[in-house]
Amino acid sequence: MAEEIRIGVFVCDCGSNIAGYLDVKELAEYAKTLPHVVYVKENLYTCSEGGSNEIKAAIKEQNLNRVVVASCTPRTHEPLFRGTCGEGGLNPFLFEMVNIRDQCSWVHMQERKEGTAKAMDLIRMGVAKAALLEPQEPIQSEINPRAMVMGAGISGMTAALALANRGYEVVLVEKSSETGGLLRSLDRLAPSGIDAASLADRHAEMVGNHPNIRLLTSTTVEEIQGYIGHFNVTTNTKGVRDGFEAGVIIVATGAGVLKPVGLFQYDGEKVINQLELEERLKSETFSPGNVVMIQCAGARNEERKYCSRICCMVAIKNAIALKERNARTGVRILYRDIQAYGTENEALFQKAKELGVLFIKYDPARPPQVQQGTVKVFHDLLGRELSLPQDLVVLSTPLIAGDDNEVISRLLRVSLDENKFFLEGHVKLKPLDFATDGVYLCGNAHYPATVREAISQALGAASRASIPLSKGVMSVEPIVSTLVDEEACRGCGLCVALCPYGALEIVKTEKGRKVRVIPVACKGCGVCAATCYQHALSVNSYTDDQVRKQISAFLNP
Repeated sequence: MAEEIRIGVFVCDCGSNIAGYLDVKELAEYAKTLPHVVYVKENLYTCSEGGSNEIKAAIKEQNLNRVVVASCTPRTHEPLFRGTCGEGGLNPFLFEMVNIRDQCSWVHMQERKEGTAKAMDLIRMGVAKAALLEPQEPIQSEINPRAMVMGAGISGMTAALALANRGYEVVLVEKSSETGGLLRSLDRLAPSGIDAASLADRHAEMVGNHPNIRLLTSTTVEEIQGYIGHFNVTTNTKGVRDGFEAGVIIVATGAGVLKPVGLFQYDGEKVINQLELEERLKSETFSPGNVVMIQCAGARNEERKYCSRICCMVAIKNAIALKERNARTGVRILYRDIQAYGTENEALFQKAKELGVLFIKYDPARPPQVQQGTVKVFHDLLGRELSLPQDLVVLSTPLIAGDDNEVISRLLRVSLDENKFFLEGHVKLKPLDFATDGVYLCGNAHYPATVREAISQALGAASRASIPLSKGVMSVEPIVSTLVDEEACRGCGLCVALCPYGALEIVKTEKGRKVRVIPVACKGCGVCAATCYQHALSVNSYTDDQVRKQISAFLNP
């Protein structure tokens, strides 16, 4: 005897986010008229503890075997509601979510009647699909308990040590001949005053002596195949190729510093950038007479629209170092806006002013003009041009994405942002994860960061990476591609070529060439199922029948 479909629908007010623009009571009453719906509840906040408890109670009391929640985006809340269904005794994948906030109330704020009608359509379609949902079980996959960290700057070494101290084997890959990255080029770190090279040396010593860390310098990564738990890595060390397997990967490849060739008469001698100033500050005899620093050199323009975040703090730190070395040194900082976030950085900003560092705001439409012995700048408040004496001009240039970021992004099948920095899975929910499972990021590879921020991110990335490593077995959502008709598959390989996650492969079987799905690597994007002209592939919980049912529900209210 076929199971009776009993659907519970929970419509969320989301405070005023939804209820302020849609007629939620009308939506709840409408849901009661839909096929298989036996219970409907309107909640103020369905995602709250009270709302979750109401779902669990209704599953038991109303004998529900399907649940539909009409609220906000599944990107943020679907895992929560699936977990709630599981706690209530229902298979978590007998749950369907309808997004009436992003798709209705937020985009139809001035169209209450039309927005409510659209929400009815979406709820009707969600209920139609829910009736055809089938129970699913998470996919289990063993995890190789080894990690690879790409990049041995401060963030890479920190991440490697954090994982190694927890007992995991780590392969630390660095393309240059020594560890430390940009840290070795810096003088001292603010606000602590720690010698940067000494910090790099201490970390390098710990990395070199740690029994769980295998350090590969002068090494590039040539190929990465596989998926979380089973990444097959091929490296090249001075022409010698080697391979190993890793369960997780952390990208800590850092960033470069822009050399401002063609900007403000830059020559590397009389006009230098902040990194070159740091090298000079390491000499105790260095003491210029008058220094003019120009902020945003090569940044916040058409070519590079982003703010590099740390340039202002670097300039302030180095200005303080110059004044403390010789109080008679004249230091002037020409800025567009000062980025000195946090109480400690604000305190350094105030200290620089107290030491006599002058801050002069300039208009990017009238940039400073570097001339022999002077820098001319128009002062907005005074309404006139100033001629500032200079023995040295220092340009604050941005950190720029690494030259090999595009190559690494292709190797790992991860995304870059418009500035070629690596793009996290979600700015709030997955700030240290890529969209690809088992791959994490930290430090300047992600975006310009201070040393303290890079260390914090490295510890966070190591913590994230240690979750699958500690479990030994990875549980992956079963919303993945499946081969539903082996006879129909022609083994053409079109789906394999188009899969962005490497989750499909062609294998030889008794019936000839057939596609095989690697479930743990699949993200359920549906490209393969949509491409297969034989309809041999499908995606769990997004089958052809379910999609057709939704379309039919929309066309036939």
